[in-house]
Amino acid sequence: GALKITPGHDILDLEIGDVQVHAVDYREKPSLYTRIEEPAALLAALEERGYRASMRLLGGGLVAAGESSAGASLRGVDIERDSQVSDIGNHVALGEWLDRLEPNGVAVGRRLARTLAVEPGDELVVLSQATDGSIANDLFTVRGVLEGISDSTDRGGVFMTEEAFRDFFVLPDGGHQIIVRRPAEEELDRTVSTIRELAPELDVKTWRELMPTLASLLDSTRGMILIVFFVIYIMIAILILNAMLMAVFERIREFGLLKALGVEPRLVVTIIFVESALQTGLAVLVGLTLSLPGLWYLTEVGIDAGKLGGMSMMGIAFSSIWYAVVTPSTFVMPIFMLVFMVFIAIFYPALKAARISPVEAMRHQ
Repeated sequence: GALKITPGHDILDLEIGDVQVHAVDYREKPSLYTRIEEPAALLAALEERGYRASMRLLGGGLVAAGESSAGASLRGVDIERDSQVSDIGNHVALGEWLDRLEPNGVAVGRRLARTLAVEPGDELVVLSQATDGSIANDLFTVRGVLEGISDSTDRGGVFMTEEAFRDFFVLPDGGHQIIVRRPAEEELDRTVSTIRELAPELDVKTWRELMPTLASLLDSTRGMILIVFFVIYIMIAILILNAMLMAVFERIREFGLLKALGVEPRLVVTIIFVESALQTGLAVLVGLTLSLPGLWYLTEVGIDAGKLGGMSMMGIAFSSIWYAVVTPSTFVMPIFMLVFMVFIAIFYPALKAARISPVEAMRHQ
């Protein structure tokens, strides 16, 4: 099984997505006024191509509660669409996620909630500047406090409904960010090429382009895992080769007797290969049986990394519980490698037993 600490299971699911679309220059100079024009048309085109997509509105402001205040990153989301591209709505530690029926309800990052000493049900004052130049200020109610998501979200993230964001900032149209998720079977390069054809005038970036350092780190980690697997398989191959050599050479005299009785060399090879196949099949059956309890534990219970203080990488918080993902390849690859190594290991001793003369075999010590 593979632990769910890859981008596909935490980072991409929570905030980044597979691909992000912004207006040109927005990422370099974020501004409430730099928007994607007519985002609804692009969202419809993306969904027609089989992608899941949702728009987000982004702004900044000052939030206060009681005697405390802090800078905040205000984010307006379409609740229904956002749930298709992000799992952040299921990562609420206290209270509940946003609800369209409660437009003044917001969800805040856990560190921001700690700084302001707020919890679900408390009031939050939000101040900023609207697009028409007026002072934007309103009173919101904290509906939920999020789990660890990322440094930026934990320290200053405030999520509100799209309608509440537009009313607050006097922003009747446009959007700042579109998050896109691709079908599991489609390659990322194909996805970004398609989106760039649909929106040639916009800035389209994959998660690898948005977070190149993290992408390189994950690639190098996968490379290290492959090296470890290679070393382990080499060690296993040596053990299997030694066992097969002993199993055949200890019975050289028996094979010599069979040949003296008229058994053909190819039949000797067949006997050795059939024996090895039966032993390998039994080993696979025993191995699978013994692995099931461990796989069940890793997939259902997981490893509680929270006891170690949790984990974050490049400002992204990983889930405190690490689960394993069991797929057909979890079983197919090890079984294939075992069968392949047994075949290679048995080939030489089987050939040696088939070619040895009966006289030489009787004298074999």
